[in-house]
This record gives sequence, structure tokens and C-alpha cells, in this order.
Amino acid sequence: MVFGVGSFAQSVTAVLRDAGARVGTYLTRNYGHFPPSLSGPTFPKETWPNPVPLLREHQVDVVLPQSIDWAQAPWADELLGSKVPLFSPVREAMRIERERDFARKLCTRYRIPFPKARVAPNRLEAERILARRPRPYVIKNPLCSPTSPVHTIICESIEDTRSWLRQVDYEEGVFLQEYLGRAEIGHIVLVSGGEIHSLVTNQEYKRAFDGNLGIVAGAPLGGLVEQDPDDKYGLARQLIHPLLPWLRETRFNGPLQVTAIRHRGRWHVIEYNIRIGVTSGPMILRQLKQPAEIVRRTAQNRKLDLSFHETPKYGCQITLAGYGYPFTQVRGPHLPLEVTGTFDCDVWWNEVQRGPDGQLRSTGQRIADVIALAPTLDAAINRAYANIRRIRVLGSYYRTDIGRSLWPPGNE
Repeated sequence: MVFGVGSFAQSVTAVLRDAGARVGTYLTRNYGHFPPSLSGPTFPKETWPNPVPLLREHQVDVVLPQSIDWAQAPWADELLGSKVPLFSPVREAMRIERERDFARKLCTRYRIPFPKARVAPNRLEAERILARRPRPYVIKNPLCSPTSPVHTIICESIEDTRSWLRQVDYEEGVFLQEYLGRAEIGHIVLVSGGEIHSLVTNQEYKRAFDGNLGIVAGAPLGGLVEQDPDDKYGLARQLIHPLLPWLRETRFNGPLQVTAIRHRGRWHVIEYNIRIGVTSGPMILRQLKQPAEIVRRTAQNRKLDLSFHETPKYGCQITLAGYGYPFTQVRGPHLPLEVTGTFDCDVWWNEVQRGPDGQLRSTGQRIADVIALAPTLDAAINRAYANIRRIRVLGSYYRTDIGRSLWPPGNE
């Protein structure tokens, strides 16, 4: 059972269904309900305010949460007490993503490079930090959540930082992390049975527009993955494996992603996440030979024997964004969605629904994720673009430069 909505829920349930699993989606938000219904049954939270009886009724073997917010739900303790395995770490182990300063302290403890960072409870203290250590900062919320009052703001100068400190919401304070540049990359592993297993090195295109211009969007506009079980770039060895004592101590089991910046010849942790990712997750599951079995064994914290398809080794994901995105206060009407020709790669719908006339219509600002896998990176990119060009919605757009910057790892 996936806890989520939209393209993430549709893609994960479809891939696992194709691998022989019985799937369903518990709809956790008030949009994106149609796409997961294409893969299997769906269950809205309005009908099931507590999903635990639903899990019992359908004898669910594994829960895959899309977000970490389930841990703050009133039924979270009941879910943990139900003993249904989660494809996610729980309790203390979740702090590595949930609390940004906790991740910083972990890195200090295990001598993992991390940018200088401080938590400020209010504007006055934030401005004092800037005065004592004048440099550009990335401004984040101290607690990670889709509903956080502060979403990531990347400031590339001291004046940028000073200006934003006058503007942000200090309801939960701010986490100020020294800005180290744009040479960013990620690596995703599975932790199970007390061992770390590398999956892919990945890149997310987080800026809204071509040339890595515009604001950091609420979710990436594109992504790349390279099958990387041997950790060829050293990201896992340097930034995840040193955490193994803590991972075993907390009985961490599930996915773990590190996002890092290359600065002065060294990788520095920017953050850790405990999900396989909205962009990368479907590509990873397609590359594994037995994705349903791997998900189940990881959720049960058992030993893993990963096996990948020899090809494809690369994946490219491109998002079709709708009218006004990423400025979510700008809203357009529901618009007709036209498809020309036949897709020859995965296309996962997001804020889309089928009208009474049977035609698809966009209902929001993130319309679709197009994902192509291939033996080479260029082939994956070319196939993804060929397919996204088959979709038309008035006012929609997509980045045309995925793979032309930020790759290979460490490139700006």
C-alpha cells in the first residue's frame, strides 16, 4: 500500500504491479487522486481517516510512504503498533531527515564534511549570525515537511541572504546553512539487515527554468539516475558508510539518500532524505530485477541480494509543468490535455483527471512526469524528450536542458 497521490503513487504502484505485487494507494492529500487509480484501488483519507483498519482489512504486507508526514498523524503510533512493515525508517531513525540540525550533529560526530550551519529562532538571531559570519546562506526550515513555513531559499550573496532574512516566516525558526555553490549531486542506498547497499547516483534539476534559472521549485523539474551499485563516485563511502554505527543503533531500515555539494575538492553533505524520491524512485524500481521482493525484504529489515537489469543503466525524468508553476498562487482553469501519437516510455500523470467526456484535463500545476530508461544517458534523454513533446496543455512547459548541465557529478 502506497501512502501518497499523483505521479509518485501511480508510478510506484504500477511498477510493483508489473512485478507481480497486489497494490493499492491510501490517498493522503486532496488532489492527484485519478492517476493512482490507473494502477489499482484507491482509498481516500476522507473515507478512511485512520488507515490502520484498512491495512488489516486488505492484509497489507508493506506500506510505502511518499512523505515523512505520516509520523505526525494521530494514527502514527497505531500504525507502528500494527507491525505492518514500512518501507521507511521509523522513530529515532527518522530524525536524520526530519531535523536538519540533527543531521549536522551526526556529521560532526562521524567526521563527515557538512557546511557551517546554525539554527536561529528569530530574525534578530539570524541577523546576528550573518553579522558574525558574513557569507551567503541557504535558508531552510529547521524541521523538514511539505507544510513547513519556510521552503528552501538559496542565497548566492550576503545581500541576498540579508534581504531574505527580513522576509521569511520565523514560526519554527530558520536553519542557516553556508552556501557552497551549485556542484550538487545525490546518491541513494537501501539500508537493511544492518548493511548498506548502493543503488544509483542521481541528479535533480530543482530550479524552475532552463539554465538553472529561477527559484527552487517545490519539486524537481527533472532528474537523472545512473545505476551505481559500486558507488563509482565515492558518495556512499564518504558520506553514508561512516554512519553505519548509528544506522545499526537505531535499527534503520529503508531508503537513504544523501545530497552533496563538491566544494574545494571534497563532497559536503547538504541533507539526507529517507525516501527513494519522487523523481528517482520509479526509475530505481524499474532497474531492479525483483523490485517487489526488494521492497518487502527492506521493510522487514532482512538481508538483501540486489540484482539489476544489465540494461538500462541510465534514466531521465522530465516534468511537464502547468500554467503558473512554480508560483503556486497563480492558478489557471482546468485545461484539455492532448496526446499525439503513442508513448514508448513511462508517462505518469500528476494533477490530471478524466472528464465526463472521457478526455484528460489538467487540474493543477504539475501535469506529468515522463521517464525513459536506456543503456546510455543520451538515449534516455532523447527518448524522454521525444515523448514529452507528444503532450500538449495550454501554458505548460518543461525544461529543455536536462542532462546538459549539472552532470557528470560535481559539474555545475
